[in-house]
Amino acid sequence: MLTMPILMLFYKDMGFSDRESFQLKAFYSIAIVIFEIPSGYVADVIGRRKTLIFGSILGTLGFLVYATTSGYYWFLLAEVTLGIGQSFVSGADSAIMYDSLKSVGREKEYVKYEGRNFTVGNYSEALAGIIGGSLAAIHIRYPFIFQTGIAFMAVPASIMLIEPIRSGIRKKPGIKDIWSIVWYATIKNAKLRYNLLYSSILGTATLTMAWMYQLYLNDIGFSEYAIGATHTVLNLIVGTTTLFAYKIEARLKPQMTIWLTSIIITGSYILSGFMESAWILIILGIFYFSRGIATPVLKDYINRITADDMRATVLSIRSLIIRAFFAIIAPVVGFLSDTYDRSFSLKVIGIVFTILVGSSIFLFLRSLESEKPT
Repeated sequence: MLTMPILMLFYKDMGFSDRESFQLKAFYSIAIVIFEIPSGYVADVIGRRKTLIFGSILGTLGFLVYATTSGYYWFLLAEVTLGIGQSFVSGADSAIMYDSLKSVGREKEYVKYEGRNFTVGNYSEALAGIIGGSLAAIHIRYPFIFQTGIAFMAVPASIMLIEPIRSGIRKKPGIKDIWSIVWYATIKNAKLRYNLLYSSILGTATLTMAWMYQLYLNDIGFSEYAIGATHTVLNLIVGTTTLFAYKIEARLKPQMTIWLTSIIITGSYILSGFMESAWILIILGIFYFSRGIATPVLKDYINRITADDMRATVLSIRSLIIRAFFAIIAPVVGFLSDTYDRSFSLKVIGIVFTILVGSSIFLFLRSLESEKPT
């Protein structure tokens, strides 16, 4: 993701306001919201591999639009294309990993391998932070040109995947079956519902910070290269943490793990709102450490209580909720930043996330008492 550390700066260079910039990211999330559950269901019905191939092709096309066009509406097209592509990837990627492990009786090792997956991803994104920032310092468009080539690599990679035989396939595919899974996951199965709700709130909090800190660092004088370097360090922290997330969770136990990550992630917003200096780098480091623990662990909790024939769809529901929350919060962040200032927006959003996490954490912890599909 060469474009990740400089995207907001790119929008700024194109003459967009904070409101317009966050609107574009909101439309990306809206596209995911619309297609997330159908794409996850398609993965459960026709296979994860085919779904991943299609999503990879759309991802390449989205970055190609960014690399070759200019203007708000062209970028809107790019964001929608990328959003649809991401919806076909998310859920299916974790599902095929869990299925592969389960096919050889090693599903209990999912957190370890998901952690390794996140480690490799974050290490590569760490390298991309330096490269993307350096390319942007030469020309703000270069990261998007190179990103198009990197995105295309996912196409042959997905074609080479081997899909394991699953124990259950949806017997009556269709819209009614999709709604039956959504009803089951969000209404009927209380344990799954509370897992999805809490995991999605925390996921939205980490996603929002990923976009806000770029503009914050730019405000206090960081260059494109310095922001890219910061992105590199933060992703190294996440990558290293996820490698050992399963050991950290085993040492702290689930309840302590959840409480600590929740307090750190929500509290970081409020603390950042009282700072206007490079000291925020320490807070960001601790924030990304917590993110490295929370992401694979929370996905594992969901996988444990989800049946094989609906796993990709359920994981897609999680992603949908995250993107729906972000689609609501992103324009608010842009409005607060334009109307007031960055510090005020961080404080307000921090309070919002604290309330949301506080209202769901107790029900979520109660849901951890059972880990088997019901």
